[in-house]
Amino acid sequence: MTTQHKTKTNSFRPRINLMLAAFAALSLTSCGQPPAEVTTPVTTHSEAKPENDPSATGRHGKPVVYQVFTRLFGNTNTSNKPWGTLEENGVGKFNDFSDEALAGIKALGTSHIWYTGVPHHAVINDYTAYGISLDDPDVVKGRAGSPYAVKDYYSVNPDLAEDPANRLAEFKALVERTHKHGMQVLIDIVPNHVARDYQSLAKPEGVADFGANDDSSVEYQRDNNFYYVPGQPFQVPQWPASYQLLGGEIHPLADGKFLENPAKWTGNGARAAQPAFDDWYETVKINYGARPDGSYDFDTLPAEYAEKDWQAHYQFWQGKDVPDSWLKFRDITLYWLDFGVDGFRYDMAEMVPVEFWSYLNSHIKQVNPDAFLLAEVYQPDLYRDYIKLGLMDYLYDKVEFYDSLKLVMQGKGPTSALVETQQRMADIEQHMLHFLENHDEQRIASPDFAGDARKGMPAMVVSALISTSPTMLYFGQDVGEPGAEDAGFGKPTRTSIFDYIGVPHHQRWMNGGKFDGGALSKDEAALRDFYVRLMTFSANAPALMADYYQLHTANLANNSAYSEQQLAFARYSDAQQLIVVSNFNAGQASEFELILPAELISQWQLADGNHSLAGQLGEGAAELQVTNGVGRVNIALPPLGSVVYRVQYQE
Repeated sequence: MTTQHKTKTNSFRPRINLMLAAFAALSLTSCGQPPAEVTTPVTTHSEAKPENDPSATGRHGKPVVYQVFTRLFGNTNTSNKPWGTLEENGVGKFNDFSDEALAGIKALGTSHIWYTGVPHHAVINDYTAYGISLDDPDVVKGRAGSPYAVKDYYSVNPDLAEDPANRLAEFKALVERTHKHGMQVLIDIVPNHVARDYQSLAKPEGVADFGANDDSSVEYQRDNNFYYVPGQPFQVPQWPASYQLLGGEIHPLADGKFLENPAKWTGNGARAAQPAFDDWYETVKINYGARPDGSYDFDTLPAEYAEKDWQAHYQFWQGKDVPDSWLKFRDITLYWLDFGVDGFRYDMAEMVPVEFWSYLNSHIKQVNPDAFLLAEVYQPDLYRDYIKLGLMDYLYDKVEFYDSLKLVMQGKGPTSALVETQQRMADIEQHMLHFLENHDEQRIASPDFAGDARKGMPAMVVSALISTSPTMLYFGQDVGEPGAEDAGFGKPTRTSIFDYIGVPHHQRWMNGGKFDGGALSKDEAALRDFYVRLMTFSANAPALMADYYQLHTANLANNSAYSEQQLAFARYSDAQQLIVVSNFNAGQASEFELILPAELISQWQLADGNHSLAGQLGEGAAELQVTNGVGRVNIALPPLGSVVYRVQYQE
């Protein structure tokens, strides 16, 4: 869900089970509150993986998710008129993901592509020739519409097809091309809300639309799909003085009215018949059997199921009477699995009861045990419930790791915060997805974030290599896209998800459909090369799925040249021992002698003497000196530089 939609409050906050105790050389070298004091190094050791650990499902290496906003990816139009129409500003298509495009995505180490905005959502475009009803601008955000106001879960956005009548077949072909290139396909599922005018043309026989069988005379009934405001018709929000619908364009349906009687609750839980402009007014909230007072109208999940596998969860729900909305979303996800989709990204999962996730995800795993399930959850005190009870493979690591890393990149926070966060999340780190950009967050190069794509370089090294967490990249991140366009409803710093718009830096990598980077500037091409090298290494280095040892505390205490603008750690397995050091200072080089404590040297079984180190990302060689069981390495980092060294053992 876009950031401007999010809220920290929630009428149905899920139950917490109280029973659960220098840029010219872009190679890596030439390339809140302060945390509580950490007094000892933290080592994480490999152990037998729990049964719901995604690394135990047959996947090899570290997952890399490439998020692409499907509508924008292949668009070569450079008009970028605010509130521009599809014809004025252009739109990308499924067919733009050619073999060359997919090879370019794969080169970033990608294992999964999240095609954002695929399910058919409300749009301001006339597709009545295909039997699709017109959407009312009064309940659509932007001209191209929010991907999180889904109108038909059994179809795909007609904007994305060369032939809208053939849109499902065109998406099917894209799924097959993606698989041919060795990557899996993820799409959005938005269980908390749907478009105000939901109506599925493509639903299978016997499937009823959301709300089709509701008793709308009552606020709540367990098997209603929506909540209602009985006796009150829906009213369009009061627009702020600064806002003009469709940029002021005349439209036959833009009349300040939308027929909905009685009114339904709005997607973020707002219960007024007239939601506010800041509410998710284009959507209506789904009822999962949570009563208006917050109590639950379904079987709750016993605490011991936090330690049980998906098979046990699946058996628990057999024979249970569950709300109708549960069944509808089960059928939707199973439809897409049968279609060839390999997993889902769940929008605002924390606004839906955790029991539903146990039900849904266990049914998904029953069909595809390797399905990739990623959820958006922003309350850290709920993380473990949604992983253990809700059977999520992965959650966004936004509030913990990303927020701390962003402050470091902006020069507002210490790197010690990253050490502390890594320690605090150690028990669930393999489930926490790391990222620096996505459609909700500001672009790194935007002035409100870092103002310079180079500042993402040390951050990306740390984010991708510090833990067993999977990593996500957002399209255009690898070429420094700043999201500078005023698109209309969507404003600069984020690439708009509501408007028809071009993405200039990304378009230069596209190079008119060649997808070879031929139009990139020298600096953009160098940045792309950095990302390719780093992410390929991240996806394949065995040490990154094994142990971690923080080197920060010892070096901060003993090296006057090492500061809170540097971060050092080790990653290692039996086959590979790595030393990673990054410099977040954008204006000053850093030189110091890195200390490797005796505990780590002992674990690596290194004798006193000199040991060769090989740079893993083009940074050359170095030497590790071990004296009296303590290791030392001379480190020289340019501004925003990093090194990744591997210990070379003598045969």
